[in-house]
Amino acid sequence: MATGRRVLVVEDEMLIAMLIEDALTDAGMEVVGPVAAVEAALTILENEPVDSIVLDMNLNGRNAMPIADAAAEKAIPFIVMSGYGQAAIGKHHAAPVLSKPFDPAKLIEILHQLNSHP
Repeated sequence: MATGRRVLVVEDEMLIAMLIEDALTDAGMEVVGPVAAVEAALTILENEPVDSIVLDMNLNGRNAMPIADAAAEKAIPFIVMSGYGQAAIGKHHAAPVLSKPFDPAKLIEILHQLNSHP
């Protein structure tokens, strides 16, 4: 169960970030962020405990691959949310991808799966 897990939300579209935040909170997860910039996310990853990440790979036109790389290095599971599908994740092909627009129930289901592994 992912209840109480800290989930970093990295999303540059405010309405989508709010939808994600609501879904996570309703599922009993603690939201970290949301943040809309690569640097802000990397600072959080360096300084705060995070159990998993919901990651938009395109942040105001900037590729968020450095966040995915940092998460992989720290063994923090992440889900990619993208309008570009599987092509957006590059070398992190094992990461689950949830296409936008997304189903909040599917997001929670995937996060529960990610957080059920030690």
